[in-house]
Amino acid sequence: MAPDAAARPTRAELRLAAREQSRAQRRGAAKAATRTALLRVALPSVAALGVAAAAAVTVQGEADQRTQAAGRVPAQATAADAPDNTAPDAAHAAAQQAVAAGDPAAASRGDARQPLAGAQPDAPAAQPAAPKVVMPVAQHGLGELFGAAGTHWMNRHTGIDFPVDGGTEVMAVTDGVLRTQWNPFYGYMAILKMPDGTEAWYCHLRAYKVRKGPVKQGDVIAFVGSSGNSTGPHLHFEIRPAGSGPVDPLPWFLSNGLDPR
Repeated sequence: MAPDAAARPTRAELRLAAREQSRAQRRGAAKAATRTALLRVALPSVAALGVAAAAAVTVQGEADQRTQAAGRVPAQATAADAPDNTAPDAAHAAAQQAVAAGDPAAASRGDARQPLAGAQPDAPAAQPAAPKVVMPVAQHGLGELFGAAGTHWMNRHTGIDFPVDGGTEVMAVTDGVLRTQWNPFYGYMAILKMPDGTEAWYCHLRAYKVRKGPVKQGDVIAFVGSSGNSTGPHLHFEIRPAGSGPVDPLPWFLSNGLDPR
């Protein structure tokens, strides 16, 4: 016998197969459409990001150019990169950053480079100090010296003599308080007591200009004469420290910057 002929699909089976094939085709088309849409969205986004980045770089470059043209240095520039006329500002900014970072040494170095706010005024010129002592008479030159022996004194000469003419002005050697008196040996005499208690004795005077009270250095207090135990017009001058007898007036004058010789 001949083999059985192959069974042919029925119409129902053919319609079912056609529907499955159509569904598969539609699913494939939908997936392809989705992939295409994603690519269309992603590609413009990447391009837009690139354009935005390029624009940002361009804007920053233009801003830096405008800042440099205006004479300012961008914040990220250092003091070494800054032009000469902006170095102090950059150094000050670096000092502030050092303070914020807790580096006082770097901050002090930055502050040390800051220019002075203005020119410092010149210090006033020192005024020469007034002499502590002046001469009792204007004329220099001495006669008898301290300690000299002779028949005119009971022991030794207790002062120094200025051989000047009668009527010569006698001056206060320094500030002090003056009093006057008569003595048979010294004649008319004036005694100037200084602030430290030292006394200056002026002897053999002719007359007084000031009899008592405070006087200033250089004031005329009397006039030279030859009163008392005297052989002629001259000024006998003594120095007596507080609580002491007479001492040599010459070293006292020299220690005060005067040489009466």
